[in-house]
Amino acid sequence: MAEPAVSRPHAELESVRITLAGHVQGVGFRPFVYRLASRHGIVGQVQNRLGEVDIVASGPAEVLQSFETDLVAKAPPLSRPVITGVEQLEARHDTGFHIAASSSDADARIFVPPDYFMCDDCRRELQDPDDRRYRYPFINCTQCGPRYTLIESLPYDRHNTSMASFPLCADCEREYLDPANRRFHAEPVACPACGPQVAYAVTGTEQALEADAALDAAIAALGDGRIVAVKGIGGYHLMCDASSVEAVAELRCRKQRPDKPLAVMFPIAGNDGLDVVRRHAILSDAELELLASPVRPIVLITRRPSSTLADNVAPALQEIGAFLPYSPLHQLLLEGFGGPLVATSGNISGEPVLSQNDEAAHRLDAVADAFLHHDRPIVRPADDPVYRRIAGKMRPLRLGRGCAPAELTLPWRQPAPLLAVGGHMKGALALSWDDRVVVSPHIGEMDSPRSLAVFEQVAADLQALYGVEAERIVCDAHSGYTTHQWARRQALPLETVWHHEAHASAVAAEFERPGQWLVFAWDGVGLGDDGSLWGGEALLGSAGAWRRVCSLRPFRLPGGERAGREPWRSAAALHWECGRQWPDCPDEHGLAEFAWRRQLNAPETSAAGRLFDAAAALICGQTHTSFEAQGPMQLESLARSPQHPVYLSLSRGRNGVLTSDWEPLLEIIADQERCPRERSEIFHASLAQIIVQQACRIRYEFDIGQVGLCGGVFQNRLLAELAIEGLTRRGFEVFLPEQLPCNDAALCYGQAAHLAVASAGARS
Repeated sequence: MAEPAVSRPHAELESVRITLAGHVQGVGFRPFVYRLASRHGIVGQVQNRLGEVDIVASGPAEVLQSFETDLVAKAPPLSRPVITGVEQLEARHDTGFHIAASSSDADARIFVPPDYFMCDDCRRELQDPDDRRYRYPFINCTQCGPRYTLIESLPYDRHNTSMASFPLCADCEREYLDPANRRFHAEPVACPACGPQVAYAVTGTEQALEADAALDAAIAALGDGRIVAVKGIGGYHLMCDASSVEAVAELRCRKQRPDKPLAVMFPIAGNDGLDVVRRHAILSDAELELLASPVRPIVLITRRPSSTLADNVAPALQEIGAFLPYSPLHQLLLEGFGGPLVATSGNISGEPVLSQNDEAAHRLDAVADAFLHHDRPIVRPADDPVYRRIAGKMRPLRLGRGCAPAELTLPWRQPAPLLAVGGHMKGALALSWDDRVVVSPHIGEMDSPRSLAVFEQVAADLQALYGVEAERIVCDAHSGYTTHQWARRQALPLETVWHHEAHASAVAAEFERPGQWLVFAWDGVGLGDDGSLWGGEALLGSAGAWRRVCSLRPFRLPGGERAGREPWRSAAALHWECGRQWPDCPDEHGLAEFAWRRQLNAPETSAAGRLFDAAAALICGQTHTSFEAQGPMQLESLARSPQHPVYLSLSRGRNGVLTSDWEPLLEIIADQERCPRERSEIFHASLAQIIVQQACRIRYEFDIGQVGLCGGVFQNRLLAELAIEGLTRRGFEVFLPEQLPCNDAALCYGQAAHLAVASAGARS
């Protein structure tokens, strides 16, 4: 144990109280302060106070100043401290420096830490035969391990976590109580003698193997081409040999996931851990950095032609979703297996990832050949985050374990605490109060009872953890959304925000720029204020005050919502809208056309996402899909280099909205004489040109210089980069979300921002 700090007797003592907020919980900040105080000869104490750290320090004035500087400059890598106050105290004469028990009697700026990856120190111990935690799947310290998924309440102390049921052995307790040890108050700390254990069971049997035998059995099963459901930090993964076409095909068949890409976890090798990944993929510097970062997300990267991964890991696509092991259990599995493993969410497609042993064993029994369970409870599920490089920056497509809850600030203050419940797809919710917004991890598609149950749990948990009780709710204006219906049932004042206005407000709030914005909100569909399905809109204004100024020529969708999974319907509608027939139309008996002409279940839409669906049906032959955006993803994957765009006219409609006409593009994308690659490239270039043309026209009429891009369509790298390049070349400053996904996962943040600024305007 380190020697206690001793004051310098020859210097006159001063005493101060230093308060720090930010990311100072669950990151080893108190032991860091203790060691720093010892080095400086500071006496006093440090204490957790519900999201803040309170330090009482005594020493010479110049030493206190140096200590204060080092608190931020030399802070632990996972922390992000901010000094929020320094108060002069009457001189104290403490005899040492100590860590006081946590206090919950404070109205502080709480930070709930996300789950962290396994640090290098723990990885070395995991692989050291002489270490008492050798090959222990739950090794951790103050710089790594689960947080969000095991915290039951705050302050973040062991008795407030799911580790409370694992009493510490004498050795672990000694480390836990030693301020000089890196496991001092590492709340999940454990060892083979006192901590959680793994258990391996073959599906349909009750006999279980434990400890090393369980790990060895799981590795052997994976080597035999079997599918193993593995319980991790935030939930289960379904894992199999990523190099085996047969194993991947069997997983797809059992999970009823015929086409959607599967994430691949790669063994750590080489100086930066990425040597195996490099053998299978071409990596940019930004992708390299993010793959090896503490978040350990799934990163979409370009597959090498020489890769030996099974082709059906990501059929018809040039990218694979890659990530590194982030828990000791994953590390042991990948190390023992010796190659990449498919590691896809252990869930029923679209639902939140499964996290409870009995439920997983029941619901995945038809998918997994065996289970590698463990007995550490997961308090709430957290799926893996997903990132993609677009326009030179790594941007999130999904928030999850390691980066959520995501804490953001608003340029405006909420008049009362608010729960923003987002949309229907890419489910996520936000709790907002004062100038803060906390966005939850990805929940799932909000059309199943389990999704709603997890949604309700996360809504309650965020309020309990942050000590903030919502006094009002905001939801999407679409009354058919599950989140809208749930919000209506709550006994709180309710506000609604139009779908694309929430998208636009999310961009404006994230970047907080003065002046008017022109925001392109392009996605699948969302309800517009005229009752039609928008999705190809340009909105002018600022957060909380938007008006639609540009759009795409609308067309009617035969079959309504069915068009989302049957892209042929969009392709057929474009033909019928232009008085043409599509020879390859799957509407063999003409029933869809009959209903369309009579406007039966054929809502009008201006959605860019449905134009992408139509193009995918015509160019890729993707008439039916098994997952959202399957056709557009394949369409993008075809393209290699930009082509000259087709000129599309822009005219003002009766509603005063400028509208781009896609009709001249139809002839080219339907031309079977042209190669698919060329048609895809022309299609992307033409839609990017629409954005540039509309922006230039609006700038001619209004004083704008900044353009935002949002909505799921801008997950398409080619479209986004072509649009950004064209806009930048014409003098616009362009913003694409960086902290939150551009898709519907950001709706909750946009709703919160929209209401905050609207309320501020009303108060003024």
